[in-house]
Amino acid sequence: MGGGLMLMAVPLSGCYSVGLHDQPDLPDETFDYASAYAAWPDGDYTWPAINYKSFDQKYWRQVVDYKSYEKPGTIIVDPYNNFLYWTLSRKKALRYGIGVGRAGFAWSGEALIRVKREHPIWRPPQEMIARKPSLGRYWEKGMEPGLKNPLGARAMDLWQGPKDTLFRIHGTNKPSSIGTKASSGCIRMWQQDVIDLFSRVPLRTKVIVLTKEQAEQHQTV
Repeated sequence: MGGGLMLMAVPLSGCYSVGLHDQPDLPDETFDYASAYAAWPDGDYTWPAINYKSFDQKYWRQVVDYKSYEKPGTIIVDPYNNFLYWTLSRKKALRYGIGVGRAGFAWSGEALIRVKREHPIWRPPQEMIARKPSLGRYWEKGMEPGLKNPLGARAMDLWQGPKDTLFRIHGTNKPSSIGTKASSGCIRMWQQDVIDLFSRVPLRTKVIVLTKEQAEQHQTV
């Protein structure tokens, strides 16, 4: 993996959880969306503005009431309602709209963010190449970072113990996919949102992807 700055967690003995003292400053409960979703200069790239008003407002970045028994700083992904929550307290969370895996590609469970990448290189998985052989040209060296890269501005890789799950929280070059189930298993965010989340969460942040039953109950695991 490569492309831009890469941060990797060093394995630690015992358990480690992200607590409130590990978090950046908590966000305000209101956002200037015109600025939040404006064109975003980012090193060698400028990510296009999001036409956020064309999307249901529920997918805009916002602080919401959210009952959680997880420690503040946990990421909880609800793939069935297309939301990602970053828990702020036992009663609040910062919520983002997401795009998630299609039926047959969905994944659930617990993992940690072990690698964070700015301007990531993208390599298509073998099953994607099998469906679309033309992508095979990107297998060896990958697709360079940029506006056409499917991983977008940032990527956060989810690991279970020593194993890379191959699932990512990442940006997208298809902003219209937010609020849909259009991605091959990964968790897509608008570029501006993934940059925001990336800046807030440290390595080894716990990530929980809810099952259908958990999402229906709208409660934390």
